[in-house]
Amino acid sequence: MTEFVELLAGYRRFRDTGWREQRARWDELKDGQAPKTMIIACSDSRVDPAQIFDTNPGEMFVVRNVANLVPPFEQGGGRHGVSAALEFAVTQLKVADIVVMGHGACGGCEAAFTGSFADAEEGSGGFIAHWVDMLDDAVARVREEHGSEKSRTALRAVEHEAVRVSLANLRSFPFVCDAEANGTLALHGAWFAISDGILHRLDETRGTFAAEPVE
Repeated sequence: MTEFVELLAGYRRFRDTGWREQRARWDELKDGQAPKTMIIACSDSRVDPAQIFDTNPGEMFVVRNVANLVPPFEQGGGRHGVSAALEFAVTQLKVADIVVMGHGACGGCEAAFTGSFADAEEGSGGFIAHWVDMLDDAVARVREEHGSEKSRTALRAVEHEAVRVSLANLRSFPFVCDAEANGTLALHGAWFAISDGILHRLDETRGTFAAEPVE
């Protein structure tokens, strides 16, 4: 209850500052949204996209989940939360850009690499294990290059791979491929280093991440 009380105090500060300062912006948003960018980020509490990109309300359509993963296109049973959000962003909101943003010290990527939840039942890690098994092939590649011992280098490689996997899975959706081919949608990969606050962008042609220059 104490933490929720703190959240309510934050809400009151928001009403006194952010809401008042951007009252005109909130008036614009009351009847609908028209963001131009979709962000797919991790649920990790340290990597809030709105804070990192310093955006105003209504500028980004954000999906957050463990390890910023996009599952591949598939039909049939199951609940497709990420797929539904993606479909809405691309076909209804007509976003111009989708950014997949990974980050340093990602617990989901570490779980994928170490297999710490392997064979766990739902409620004790089973849901996590089944979610991050999307990275199994990527983890195998990382282990082949960096070995099976947990290290900062290996874990960072998995974090980078998670971005690449999600971008590849995004392109398995027909409506994403069509929009990208038509030039109405661009896909981007990024990785945020919590340790120094630097954003790294993926060059898909070279397959490498480079730090974004800051002034």
